[in-house]
Amino acid sequence: MDNTKNKKHNLLVGLIALVAVVLIVGVIGILSLRPEPTLITGEVEATEYRVSGKVPGRIEMFFAGEGDKVRKGDTLVFIDSPEVRAKLMQARAARSAAEAQNKKAKKGAQAEQIQGAYQMWQKALVGQDIMEKSFNRVKNLYEKGVVTAQKKDETEAQYNAAVATAKAAKTQYDMALKGAREEDKEAAAALVARADGAISEVEAYLGELYLTAPANGEVAERFPKVGELVGSGSPIMSIIDLDDIWLTFSVREDLLNGLTTGTVIKYFVPALGKEKEFEATIYYMQARASYATWRATKTSGQFDAKTFELRAKPNTKVDGLRPGMTVVMK
Repeated sequence: MDNTKNKKHNLLVGLIALVAVVLIVGVIGILSLRPEPTLITGEVEATEYRVSGKVPGRIEMFFAGEGDKVRKGDTLVFIDSPEVRAKLMQARAARSAAEAQNKKAKKGAQAEQIQGAYQMWQKALVGQDIMEKSFNRVKNLYEKGVVTAQKKDETEAQYNAAVATAKAAKTQYDMALKGAREEDKEAAAALVARADGAISEVEAYLGELYLTAPANGEVAERFPKVGELVGSGSPIMSIIDLDDIWLTFSVREDLLNGLTTGTVIKYFVPALGKEKEFEATIYYMQARASYATWRATKTSGQFDAKTFELRAKPNTKVDGLRPGMTVVMK
């Protein structure tokens, strides 16, 4: 009787143990099969400025190193360019020559030239007077029949020539008094203005020898070294604006799950600790190019899905957040 009871008791205990084991295994199976929350990995990005110059030259000096904080307008680098300084000397010399031509045009002929033109005019007047008297004498003799018509015509022609010579001399004298023509004066003034423009251009290039920071930020990288030659437009330094940071994610479209512009997301930064969660707001969503498309590996029950680029702005400033850090969105 007791043996029977013991057997029943042991059987009941074994059955309960079996049921318990089955339940435990079932719970473990359910927990293991439950899908984990999807984590989407992204990256921190920031606005980057490339510092480059218009003038080719040699790097003479850096005023800021990698990691230095700079403010907009701070001098960063000096580029030495002897060719630009030589061009400035040439431009100034051309300006001096143009100014001399302009003064000459405004002043007119020299006093000696004016006096010489006046003397030639007076000489022509004397010749005109003599020929006038000679012509009058010959004319009277012709009327009395003493000289021939040929002689009279020759004398008249000489008189007319003397009158024309006197007029031409008077014109030359008037021109000497008046100086250069208005067109010549305007041309000389234009040469001066052109030389001034050349000087301003070269001086502007001289100002480009000192490169300044385009915005507040941190020097991320310096490309050439001191003493190296750089061409026009060559990048010399990059500056990142740590106040203009955003998060970039690449999300397959079947994982968007209602994410749209304006959606507030939660994320953490492994470099700052997984226990710290932050919020950001999506402000940009755009499908990536075709090469970024994820395609199904099976032909039944699946479909092609594009990858979308999402950008989000942190809602609050996160200390220690830097470009290049990994961010994880839940």
